[in-house]
Amino acid sequence: MAEIKATDVAKLRKMTGAGMMDCKNALAEANGDFDRAQEIIREKGKLVAAKRADRETTEGAVIAKVDSNSKEGILVALGCETDFVAKTDDFKTLANKIANAAIGALPETKDALEAITVDGSTIAQLISDQTGKSGEKHVIASYERISGEHLVFYIHMNNKLATIVAFNKNVPVEAGKDIAMQVAAMNPVAVDKSACPQAIVERELQIGREQARLENKPENMIEKIAEGKLNKFFKENTLISQDFIKDQKISVGQYLKSVDPEAAVTKFVRFSLND
Repeated sequence: MAEIKATDVAKLRKMTGAGMMDCKNALAEANGDFDRAQEIIREKGKLVAAKRADRETTEGAVIAKVDSNSKEGILVALGCETDFVAKTDDFKTLANKIANAAIGALPETKDALEAITVDGSTIAQLISDQTGKSGEKHVIASYERISGEHLVFYIHMNNKLATIVAFNKNVPVEAGKDIAMQVAAMNPVAVDKSACPQAIVERELQIGREQARLENKPENMIEKIAEGKLNKFFKENTLISQDFIKDQKISVGQYLKSVDPEAAVTKFVRFSLND
């Protein structure tokens, strides 16, 4: 068996980022072969990932970025198991590396993002490697790409929540941030009622009908009551109709029109690790 020197262990640790004992054991198993030792560390990462595949990843970091023209944006969430790991430099570095790769390449899907090569490894491999180092499951919990005439993003200070809002034209910085924060705080289901998914509309109508019948309302009034409840749902849960969080006497739509009568929200994305 080859002699495993401390300098060799340090060299492998610098190459892989793995712990000292993991590097020493890998070199011993590889009989001093650095290439094989790196393979062993990566195999260990895959093994740890497989063992922890059913673990929940309720902690992590959510990052939003837009390009220099504010027309393309990405929102990516890297999940892990504990807040302790989420706060480590290694985790933060990996999350930002993934986000930077995403805004650079603008992949359409999470699978395409994971296939991007960074520093000689795919993002999927980097995530697997980090799982092996930390002993915790790591996963891309969400990935969204969004395009528009003018994008504004907001990241909540604890990096557990982020949003990107697309407008039909440039809007003042403060107004854009206000509406991005509204999306973060109030979690609307759609921009307005016309954009609300039909499945949600049908669900709310059915709930309205059931509530009316439980209240013993006349059968010929059921549909009208359900429609009324649906309109209330639209007011509370679609972005443009919601009360503006900074001034609840007006709606978000009224606020935006007061800033620029021609401005409109075209779409948005939002993700929270705590939802």
